[in-house]
Amino acid sequence: MNKVLYIGFKGKNNSSEILVNTLSGQHSLLTNSYSGLKRDIDKLDADYDEVYLFGTDKNLSDSFRIEQNAEIEGIQLATILDLSKIAERLAVSGIKSTISKTATHYLCNEAYWYLLKKYCGRAALIHIPSIKHYSNIAPLCGGNYDFL
Repeated sequence: MNKVLYIGFKGKNNSSEILVNTLSGQHSLLTNSYSGLKRDIDKLDADYDEVYLFGTDKNLSDSFRIEQNAEIEGIQLATILDLSKIAERLAVSGIKSTISKTATHYLCNEAYWYLLKKYCGRAALIHIPSIKHYSNIAPLCGGNYDFL
């Protein structure tokens, strides 16, 4: 059985923290700063088979966006996880999702890049709606948040 880690960002009104805290299994929360998240990632055990990072996107309201790549200073890293299978598992739970091949340039991208590097590509960034729209997706899980 794969050893899985779920990661969100700290903040009582951060939907990624709320979601990660509902998932069973190992989870961690990253500091909402560029220097803080790097320190937090450096402290994580390196023996996870799969790492799922959740970040918020205020432009999402009823779907998730799965990111394929991260980029820092022109250096792009990509996940080796099967994003289509992740999208299928989300769909089974009633959650619409898209797969993006374009790296964002925000805090989530920075965290994703360091996770891809640390875990040799065995990570995925999944953007979810902000707290404003979180209630749109929470019921889709039917109380069972273990959709990954």
